[in-house]
Formats: sequence, structure tokens, C-alpha cells
Amino acid sequence: MTAPTVAGPFGALREQLSDAAAAFAGSADALGAILAGMVDDVDRALGERLEIFPVCHHSPASALAMVRRLRAKQPRVIYLELCEDLQPLLGELRNCRLPVAVQAFASELSGFPADWGPLSVVAPVTEASAEYQAIAYALETPGVELVLVDRSTDHVFQWSPRDRPSDGGGTAGATDGGGTAVPTATGEESGLHGDAVGVEIGDLRPRFAELEAYLLHHGKVRHWSEWWDQYVERPLADADHDTYRQVMVLIGSLFRRLRPAGEDRLDRDEDRERYMWTRMRQHLATSGVDPADCLYVCGAFHAASRVEQFGLGSAAPDFEITPRTDTRWRYGLIPSSHSAIEAQFGLAPGSVSIAAATWTKAVSRHKLSPYRLDGQRTGTSRGRRGRAPTAPVPTGPVSDRLTGFLAAAPDLDGLDEAELRGWCVDIVRLARRNGYLASTADAIAVFETSVLLAGMRNRARPTPYDFADAAVTCIEKDVVPGRRDVRRLCEILLGGDRIGQVGYDALPPLARDVLDRLQPLGLALEKRTVQRALLDLAAQPELGRCSDLLWILRHLLPPAAVRPIMGERRLGHRSVQESWDLALGRHQRALIELGYEGVTVEQVLEQRLRRAVRGPDATAAGALAAVEDAIRLLDSPRLVDELGARAVDLLAAERTVDDAPDVLRRIRRLLAHYRATAPTLPSWCAAFVTTGYAHYCTLLPTAITAEETGVRQVGAMLGFLFSMEGLALSLGCDRSQLELAVGQSHPTAPAKVALLWAARHQLGLLPLAELRARCAELLANPLVVPAFPQYLAGFVHALEPVPTLAPFVVETMSTAFARLPDPVLLPWLPTLITTLRDQGPELVPLLIREAGRTFPEALPELDSWVPPWVAPPSPAPPSAVPAAAVSVPRRRVGVLLAAHPEAVDAVAALLGHDGRWQPMPDPPVDRSGASALLTGHPETAAAVSVLLGV
Repeated sequence: MTAPTVAGPFGALREQLSDAAAAFAGSADALGAILAGMVDDVDRALGERLEIFPVCHHSPASALAMVRRLRAKQPRVIYLELCEDLQPLLGELRNCRLPVAVQAFASELSGFPADWGPLSVVAPVTEASAEYQAIAYALETPGVELVLVDRSTDHVFQWSPRDRPSDGGGTAGATDGGGTAVPTATGEESGLHGDAVGVEIGDLRPRFAELEAYLLHHGKVRHWSEWWDQYVERPLADADHDTYRQVMVLIGSLFRRLRPAGEDRLDRDEDRERYMWTRMRQHLATSGVDPADCLYVCGAFHAASRVEQFGLGSAAPDFEITPRTDTRWRYGLIPSSHSAIEAQFGLAPGSVSIAAATWTKAVSRHKLSPYRLDGQRTGTSRGRRGRAPTAPVPTGPVSDRLTGFLAAAPDLDGLDEAELRGWCVDIVRLARRNGYLASTADAIAVFETSVLLAGMRNRARPTPYDFADAAVTCIEKDVVPGRRDVRRLCEILLGGDRIGQVGYDALPPLARDVLDRLQPLGLALEKRTVQRALLDLAAQPELGRCSDLLWILRHLLPPAAVRPIMGERRLGHRSVQESWDLALGRHQRALIELGYEGVTVEQVLEQRLRRAVRGPDATAAGALAAVEDAIRLLDSPRLVDELGARAVDLLAAERTVDDAPDVLRRIRRLLAHYRATAPTLPSWCAAFVTTGYAHYCTLLPTAITAEETGVRQVGAMLGFLFSMEGLALSLGCDRSQLELAVGQSHPTAPAKVALLWAARHQLGLLPLAELRARCAELLANPLVVPAFPQYLAGFVHALEPVPTLAPFVVETMSTAFARLPDPVLLPWLPTLITTLRDQGPELVPLLIREAGRTFPEALPELDSWVPPWVAPPSPAPPSAVPAAAVSVPRRRVGVLLAAHPEAVDAVAALLGHDGRWQPMPDPPVDRSGASALLTGHPETAAAVSVLLGV
């Protein structure tokens, strides 16, 4: 770059600023260099052969200046600062209702860190923006070419620091000088962009907090958007073209020169400027168009560029553009909203709505005809197409407009009482509808307070921000009666949160397919309202396809998009009647992004299920959940077998038992489903049982002693081993594995000790009498009594593997209540209750049902009730019963067995007896094979007679 000179149209202004810097700062070195450099930047930008049009994103002043310039200049080529690979989508804006966002989406990454995915870039477009006016002019005017010259979406992430996937610079909601931003969206409307990186044209905001705080403090405003509206938007709304350009470049140069040195985002901004100038040079060289017929639309920050490639006359070589990665990008349009733009780019709430209202009033006041795309869905009349009947603008030397603009006093608008009075009346009406006790007195107070606040802030006319502050002060006292506060009501009043919509023709194939398949419901699903769908599948079987699709969408979309009110879809069950609340129009973005993953929802679901079981954090429980989803939602046995085989591999590779409860619950459900619907178990199911049996037997000795393994997990392991034991043994497993695992387990925690006792009892190694004696010994030891609730928690968890212990657990708990004195029992009860609630809430109902069977049903019976565990001993064993006492039961048992010969024949054949049935005389004398069977086994006959009460 050459040293700045005093000559030129801005020489006088340069001298004035240098003298002012010397007078105020005592030296013209630092401050003078900055001020003079700003003038040099303006002189350089305006002297370029290719006309540079600086803009600010979502600025009504920029949009007004753009309309005027397009009508006057009628350029043949427009270079626009926007990602170059988004250009094919711009024509689809005709099918949409603004605001919408142009989106690039990638779920399968190549060349980027895997934890960055999915990648998403959005560029929101509103009608009150200069870029939309340029797009509409270029697409609707014959012979005009629109060229996007900014880096591609792939380069957006290529140039991002590797420690974060966005260009936000680590500051939420902050943009990088016309580039990207990290979203801070909250709420439904403000979250329409999701976690996408935002691209905008012309972000003008100071890049260090000190300058912004200084401007806000001395401007007597609360937010940067309010400062910009008061000191830039309103003065430039009526400015001529040369004044607008010079002021915008001056502001961009100021913020650029005051940016902290060494900031990495400045380097990326300069690379973007080199990229854009390289693309424009290449296009001019290949097209041969005259630069005088071109217009370069970029952010004011980039208009004050000082890179070596700046200008068509630069001798610097072209910027080396790296190739794109192999990441497959998908493109489309998603709905946007004013609040989403404000949240993503760090604007004040309501600022975009105020800008839209300002744009509408300015267009009407200046009698302008803005450009709109043909077929654009909008509530206002469409502007004229084609070239305006104006003469070409003569080119001449640049004249200094900055001196007069900076030296002139601001043109203060007077108080528009009618406008302010209408605001005050309308806000009181809205407040009353939303539960506020507002009256005419409040409207008068809001009016006077607005005028007062404007005077305190050196404004002759209250702005919408002054009015909103006054309304909050006068109406919202100390509580918000409804879901909307007064500031939100002011935003609705001053323009509302306009929400865009993507038209049917601009939707991806998947979204159109979903809407087409749901047409039998007879609902207008493109609306943003929640609609109720009633499906009587018995009377209208053809609606079954809609039901299947809705359940798949329920799995893929956010919960509020498709919500079942009545009906369910589980393994082996389909409801006859269903009721749904559908809000697909409100969640259009989520539906559109599904279209980036596949052609149909079934394909997307299948891909997601495969990714879920193949990911680095996949677990056996997650794979079983995927198997359930595949059975419930997709009729694909091949996919189910694939997911089931993956579940077997994941289970064998697990080294912890954290997911054992989930695994047990899901495999039980799947086994019950296959036993009820299939003649045989699938091969993967059998492999899962055998693998799980061996796997949990191996992990049991270490897991039961590990402190990080909970009682719930150990109980689930034992539940798997004991409940699946019969099936596992039939499939070739060895029971000695389980016996060895239990024998090698030596826990110390009370709950796990109780679990081990239950396991030994189930294996026949610990009789119930010995188990009862051990519990009585624990209750008799005063040192162990405080920890006895932990033992009870272990016994409760033992109901999972050994459900037959429910009577014993009830007995143990009742014995504790009966034997422990009140000074011990009362402090002990809270611990017991919290232990059962935290460690086994789903098993407590088993105890309650068992207690209901054990204890008397009526209160009077309680006095004479004797607990079963203290009842008189049962009769003596059969060997001690005299033969004479057994003879009568034998005859009666013979009669019983003769009445059911099939069972007797089966038992006889099993034991190797082959007898014949003969007629039984009266008194009956059994001479059949059953008689020989009873004679050979008198103990069994005696036991049956005791059971029958004979």
C-alpha cells in the first residue's frame, strides 16, 4: 500500500481530522493516524473502478439505498458476498414466505473432526434487507447475472479453528465481520436455525467491549441495535447515494481499525476478502463484462479492506483457493423468524421486527417500488419487474459528502402524537387481553413516560425502544399474569415475530413425500397451528399407512411435532383407534433436515438405527432398543437380524455391567414377543442369551465386589442368569459356570451380601431355614441393626433373580418391626424408606402384593391372626407316619389318580412303568400300573394326601 496523501476530494477532511486529533489528544500520532486512515479507506473504496456498495445486514437504510441504486444504475452483473455454493437455491425463494434461511447441511463428514457433525450453515433472508433486493433484481430482470463470490460452506469450516466447529470466535451470538455466528437461540421461534452457523452480509459492530460500552453509555441506550437505529439508520434513511456509501465505508473502517490486534478472526476476514476479489477477477476475465456495469455488494467492514488483492488494478497474485473436502453437502431452505435472526446474531429482541416496520413506512413515505421475486408469497403488493425507466447514471469524480454530513446538525423529527397515541392505546388493549389490569390511565402514563424518556436521551421523537421501556415501567408492575410480558407484547405490536415458511415446491423430496402420504387425514399440515388427527383403523383400514408414517415421524422429529394423544405402538400390539396432535408446519425445519439424510423417512430411520449401533458409544442396551424400534416401525427382518447380531457383539465386548438392568428388561420383552409371534427364536436371540450367560458369569465375581457397581446392576446380572438359565442350558450352556461364579463371589457391602445369599438359595446351596437364621442373627446384633436396611434393599433387588423370595422378604421385614424396640426402630424407618425408594422402586409393588396376600384382609381378624412363619410345625415326614395312617390316604389318592389317567400314564412312562388300567370295584381296589407306582413311592402318595388335607 502507498502512503496516504493530502490531495484528493477528502484532503480537507483529512487535515481537519488530523488537527482535531492533535488538539484533543496532544499528539497527532496515534489518533491522527486512525482518523486519517479512515478517510484514506473511504477515498480508496470510492475510487475503485468496480463500484462497491457497502451494506449492513437487515438494515432498512441499506435496503432503501440499494433500491435507489438499482433503479438508477441498472447493473448487468451483481457480485454478492454470500457463500458461492448457495447460488442454485436462490431461485427457490419464489416459493417461500420470508423470512427464510438458505441452508447447507452435512451429516457425513470427511476432512473434519467427527465430533463437529452434523455441520450446518444458514444465511437468513428478509425482505427488508439489501441482499434480498439485489437477489430479486437480478433474478427478475432479464440479462442480469448474479454471482456469489464468498467462500463456500466447506471453506467456512476449513478455516475454523480446530478446537471449535464454528466461526463464532468463542462468543455466543457474535459474528465475525459479516461472516458467521454462534447461535444463542432459545424458545421455539428463536430456535428455528438450530445449532447452525449463521452467515450474514455486513455485520457492523465493535469487536471489543470497551468501545461498545462507551458508545452505549454516551448514547444513553441499552443495546447496540438501539444505538445503530438512532445514530446510523435514521440519519441515512434519507441520504443520497454518495453520502450513504461514504458514511458506511467510514463506519466499517472505524470498527476495522479499532479491532484488537492479533485477533484470529481478522485473519479469516482478510482471507475472505482475498477470496472474493479473486473470484470477481476470474469472472471479469472470463465474461468480458465492463466493470462499470457491475456492482459489488458486501459488508461495510469488507468495503474498507486493505488486503493486497483489493481492487481490479492490484498487481498482487490471485489468492490460492484450497480444494473442498470430500464432505457431501446438501442444500435447502428452512423457515426462519425475526427472533431467530436476533438470537443468532446477537441483536436486541424486537430489533428485526422494528426494522421491518421501519422499512414498510419508509417505502411508503418515499414512494419506492421495491423488488420482489415473481410468485413470492407476501401480504404486500409486488414491486415492478425489469428495468426501471430511468436514464443511466453519469459517472463523475467523487465529491466529499462526509464533511457536510459530519458537520451538519441532525435533522430531528418532531413528535408524531398520532403514532405514539396509537401505540399507547394498542398496548393497553393487548395488555388487557393478556391478563394485565391496564386502563386508560395507563395509556396516558405510557404516552407521557415515552416523551419523558426520549427527552432524557436527547431525542425529539420517542423511538420504539423508548415506548417499550415506558410500557414496561407503567403496565408491568411486579408480576406477569400470562405467558407474555409487556416487552414481548410491544414486539408483537410494533411488527411481531414474523415467521417464514418454505413452499411445497421448494421442499426436499422427503418432506413432499410425507405431506403427500398424510393427505388422507384431510388436514392442512402446512399451517403452524396444532391440528388434531383422529384415526379409526377398524372402520378405515386405509389409514393404517398414515399411522405407520406418524409413528416413524414420532421417532425422528421433535416430540412436539408429532404427539400421540391416544393409542400406542409396542411389540406385538397396535391400537385400533389413535389420536394425534400434529404441528408439522411449526417444525418445518426439522422435517426439511430429514430430507438431507434420505429420500424417504424409512430410509432415514434405517440409517439412524445403523449409525446408533455402529457408533463409538454404542452399547448392547442401545442395540436392543434399535432392534425394538426396527420391529415396531419397520417391517424388515433383515435389518432386525443385522442389529441383533451387532447387539451380541457389543455385549461380548462390554467390560462393565452398568447397562445390565436395561439389557435384562429389553431382552425379556423381545423373547416374549418372539415366543408369541414366531415358531422359533431367531439365531441372534439365541446367541445373545448364550453370550450373555457366559459374559455375566465371567463378570459376576468382580462386579459384585467393585464399589462402582451398584446393587441394581448386580441384581440385574443375577436376574439375567437365573431367568434365562433354562433357555441357556437348552442352548448348550453349562450350569457349573454359574455355580463357580457364585462360589467365587465374596462381597462386603450389606446389600450385595444379601444378593449373594439369595443366589445361593436359588442354587440350593443355602436352605431357607439357614437364611432365616442368618437374618435373625443380624437383627440380634446391635452393631448390625443400623445397616439392616441395606440388607433389606439387597433382598428387594433379589426379587429380580429369585421372585420366590417375596414371602421371605415380607417375613423378614415384619420380624424386624416386631422385634426391634421403638428407640431403634424409629430412627431406622427413614433410612429403610429412602433406601427402598432409591434402590428398588419398581420392586416394592411385589412386596406390597405379597403382603396383601399374607396379612388379613379385615382389621378384626388381626387379633387372632398368626403369621405363617410362626405357625405350628407341619406334620411329620412321611417316613414317620404309620402304615395304617397311610392306607386310607392311599385309597383316596388312588381314586384321584384314576380320575385323571392321562397324567398318571405320563408319569408312569417317565419312570419306566408299563401298566394297564382295570375297572375299579367298590370299595375301589387299584390293581393298575398306578397302584404299582404308588406302592413303589409311598412318600409321594403321603405328601399328596397331606397337600389335599386328607
